[in-house]
Amino acid sequence: MNRFTRAAGLAAATVALSGATYSAPLQAQSYGLPITAGAQPSLNTAANVDAALDRVDVEVARPSAPAKQGLFASLWTKAATWLAGGTGAPAVAAVAPQRPLTLDELVANYAGDQTVDTEQDCLAKAVYFEARGEPLQGQLAVAEVVMNRAASGRYPASLCEVITQPWQFSFIHKGRFPTPDFGSESWRKAVAVARIAQGHLADTLPGDVLWYHADYVSPSWGKRLTKTAQIGLHIFYS
Repeated sequence: MNRFTRAAGLAAATVALSGATYSAPLQAQSYGLPITAGAQPSLNTAANVDAALDRVDVEVARPSAPAKQGLFASLWTKAATWLAGGTGAPAVAAVAPQRPLTLDELVANYAGDQTVDTEQDCLAKAVYFEARGEPLQGQLAVAEVVMNRAASGRYPASLCEVITQPWQFSFIHKGRFPTPDFGSESWRKAVAVARIAQGHLADTLPGDVLWYHADYVSPSWGKRLTKTAQIGLHIFYS
């Protein structure tokens, strides 16, 4: 620091000190200035001027705040850098689009041995007795045919009434359901398929598919309809 700059610094120090009082000698001594008890520090002697200027040099060179250490220092540095627009800004993790669950995954999630109401119970029993040996897509297709019929206006609106309608499903005897093996894995899957079909969580067939039969029979009505798909052993028509 040159003499002019030192003088300017001293002037600033003088102004600051002229309005200050010290409650203890240690405060004045921290600036390197001699004091008399109960009095303000004197700046009138040449020795005191040089001492004060030397102190200004030290104060200019001294950091304005103690260095921060440890975890706080790291967080402080990163935050300051980020706010300044530099590197170190927190990275934003890319959110990958969620993949739709497969039918197998849905069945695993919704499998259970209890149905929630009579309609779901009837639908699960239709899946169980009509298609428990079929692939899951074939089981879901049977459930969808039942639901398509109920929604078509050409059949009863109730799922149970669609299933128990005379001469429609061969497992029905005199309008009654046989009893499934409620402890079997096949029943748990049938319950899952019924839940998935009712919740429209997966689709296999269009809404106009109302009929199906096993591929080892050839009913006459099949010739009058449009074949839509074959899934497993069942052929479906609209």
